[in-house]
Amino acid sequence: MLHADGLTARIGERTLLQALQLQVAPGETVAVLGENGAGKSTLLRLLAGERPAPPLQVQGEVRLDGRVLHRWRALERARRRAVLPQRPEVAFAFSAIEVAQLGRHAAVQRGSARQEYEIAAQALRLTDAWHLAGRDVNTLSGGEQARVHLAAAFAQLWEEQADGPRYLLLDEPTAALDLAHQHGLLLAARAFAARRGIGIVTVLHDLNLAAMYADRVLLLHLGRVLGLGPPASVLSEATVAAGFGVRAHILAHPLVAAPLVATAAAA
Repeated sequence: MLHADGLTARIGERTLLQALQLQVAPGETVAVLGENGAGKSTLLRLLAGERPAPPLQVQGEVRLDGRVLHRWRALERARRRAVLPQRPEVAFAFSAIEVAQLGRHAAVQRGSARQEYEIAAQALRLTDAWHLAGRDVNTLSGGEQARVHLAAAFAQLWEEQADGPRYLLLDEPTAALDLAHQHGLLLAARAFAARRGIGIVTVLHDLNLAAMYADRVLLLHLGRVLGLGPPASVLSEATVAAGFGVRAHILAHPLVAAPLVATAAAA
């Protein structure tokens, strides 16, 4: 279990997170929603085990498998959780296949060079990025880079058996993607995680993607929890209006079993 217990984060007088409680079980997908500045990325960084640096002050704990996360060694954390940041960067001219292979460095049992290459190749195929394998990742579009970096995260957690629960933390993974790849990426992440019993926490801006692909949604507003639960219970007209300052109307989605959130500017 990944557990945030009373998580509070502040910069000076500004509160980014306020006494947040969250438990994420292996195998479930939780989408974190909220307007800009709601605390979404701060929460994800703390769930990943990132040490707060001044002026950020943090109270509360994040525990993985019952153990406070900052007490895990970096290599141990890397074997139990993978992170796709909002703007991943590569400083050198690595090819896409080399970036995907970087995810394998934390593996408990590494195979031959050929086996490790094949894992990276399969991860690229899962994110529809295999055709980019030989390209310098810094020459790719934003969406193409996002798919390559997600493949590296998949490769990091590739083994189907593990010593404990594992998690995939994604910060706005669909932001640079076209419509088809938004759906494809979230479908691929859910299928990958389901097969391995991996929990997913993903920051999203699209309420309808969250409604379609998340088991639960966490709606933040000014660092506080406005709603937490299944999409159909949290994404009401009142909570969407309160969380985003827009008018909202909830419909039945005509294509899938999920709510469809229609929004317009506040009157």
